[in-house]
Amino acid sequence: MTDNGDKTIRAFLGIELAPEVKKAIYELQQRLRKYALKGRWKYIENYHLTLKFLDQISMAQWKQIDAAMREVAGGKKPFDLIVSGMGVFAGKGAIRVLWLGLSGDLPELYSLQREIDQALTPLGFPPEKRPYRPHITIGQDIVFECPFDQIRESSGEVHLGLTKVDNIYLFKSEQVQQKRVYSKLSEYQLNG
Repeated sequence: MTDNGDKTIRAFLGIELAPEVKKAIYELQQRLRKYALKGRWKYIENYHLTLKFLDQISMAQWKQIDAAMREVAGGKKPFDLIVSGMGVFAGKGAIRVLWLGLSGDLPELYSLQREIDQALTPLGFPPEKRPYRPHITIGQDIVFECPFDQIRESSGEVHLGLTKVDNIYLFKSEQVQQKRVYSKLSEYQLNG
C-alpha cells in the first residue's frame, strides 16, 4: 500500500475473542455443520465481534480513525463479554446469518459502540441506521435439514466462555485465494 492516500482498504472496528472462546465456538460450529445441507462457514481465525463496519478507507482516513479511536479507547475501562445464546437472521429459503449472542457487561459494550459512532461521524462514517445488534457470525447462507429451532433445542444452552475486552482493533478485510482474511491494522487499548 502506498502512502499517498489514494489506495483504499476494506476495514472494520472490532473485538478479538479469547483463543479458548474461539476453540469452543469452532467445536459448536462443527456440531452444527452436521445438520447443514449447504452454507458458508466462518473460519476460526475470523471469529470476532464487529463494532463498526467502515467499508473502504484511505490512508488519510486510517490516520484520522487511529486518532479518534485512541481517544475513545483511552476513556473506557476494560469489560467482560460472554458468548451465549444462538440465533439466526432469516433470508429467502436459507438462513442469511447464523450467529452467537453475548451476555456480560453489555451496557459497557453498547456505550463503547455509541461513542465510536459519535467519534467517527465527523470523519464521514455515519452511524448505522439499524440498531446495534452485537453478534458473532459463524455461518452464512445456511440450509439445514430440519427447522433451526429443533437444532437449537438439541444443542442445549450455548455458554461458551468469557472474553476480557481490553483492546479494540482496526481490521483489514481482504479476499486471499478465495478465502476471506482479517488482519489487525491498529490496536486501541481500553485504559480509562
